[in-house]
Amino acid sequence: MSRRRTAFVALPAIAALLGAAVAAPATAQVVVTAPIQLAQATVVVAPTAPPPPQAETVPPPPTTATVTTYWQPGHWNWNGSSWVWIDGRYEQRVTQPTPTATWVPSQWMQQTPGGGYVWVAGHWQS
Repeated sequence: MSRRRTAFVALPAIAALLGAAVAAPATAQVVVTAPIQLAQATVVVAPTAPPPPQAETVPPPPTTATVTTYWQPGHWNWNGSSWVWIDGRYEQRVTQPTPTATWVPSQWMQQTPGGGYVWVAGHWQS
């Protein structure tokens, strides 16, 4: 008999918990419309400086009235064992965060004198 009482007491408690989770009102989502610069997911460190850039011809920009684009010049990419050339391309520029911010193009930067080189993606700098 004590088993039945436990079952009858436990079932309503479990149903109440499950029902509360299902019947809970939905919360509003927050939508962020301002551009957010995400951190670079992978840090690439090359042991040596990249070779000099290759010559390339910049094609006319795409004809899109609603999107601001910029030419990202070609660059060398370190694949873990050697340098590989990546052709230049037009990319969509994120909105300028402040009127005085300037665009810093993507580039390889030396970490420390005699140290490795790190790829830094293009970004706005205030």
